[in-house]
Amino acid sequence: MSKSARYSPEVRERAVRMVFAHEREHTSQWAAIVSIAGKIGCTPEALRTWVRRTEIDTGRRGGVTSEERARMAELERENRKLRRANEILRKASAFSAQAELDRRRKRRRRSSMRTERSTGSSRSVRWYRLPRRPTTNTRHARGTPHGYPSVRAVPQR
Repeated sequence: MSKSARYSPEVRERAVRMVFAHEREHTSQWAAIVSIAGKIGCTPEALRTWVRRTEIDTGRRGGVTSEERARMAELERENRKLRRANEILRKASAFSAQAELDRRRKRRRRSSMRTERSTGSSRSVRWYRLPRRPTTNTRHARGTPHGYPSVRAVPQR
């Protein structure tokens, strides 16, 4: 049989019951498993794992039962999901905190520029000073210095 062969739960239960019923007729449990596996058409190792799982689930053998195993798998999935959610929240919190710091820095720059304009400049504040805009004064733009009218000779009458 190929490795991908699947057996229905009914076939598995029947094979396990046959192993338990015919166990006394053979010298060992393995001999009973090999004999019954040949009749059913599965590998002896597959039948052995089915028998072990049934023994654990019924309490004949110690170990983690199928129900406990399923519950553990569910809890592990939930744990992974919560860890992912925590990681997302942690990154969002760090991003938000960094944005708040940037916003506060910008606010400090603006307020320091206001105080610079009103009270004069200081070295620490000058660092944040914005460059001046070019003038739009039309008299200054015409070429007269500082907006004063040019001195011309007044004609005599």
